[in-house]
Amino acid sequence: MDAVMPRWEYLTTPLIVHNTAAILNNWGDQGWELVQVVQGPEGGLVAYLKREAARDEKDGNA
Repeated sequence: MDAVMPRWEYLTTPLIVHNTAAILNNWGDQGWELVQVVQGPEGGLVAYLKREAARDEKDGNA
């Protein structure tokens, strides 16, 4: 049996400082995992999230 490597999909979203927890909880409820938070090019915070991509049952691809 061959090992299947997970495939990931990624998302970036701005974070509003006074509402950070609610924003991250919303994405977490949809299966997204926080990877990193960085300062964006215009000074705000940007969250990088990932989740395992759905696989096509016919061929095993995402």
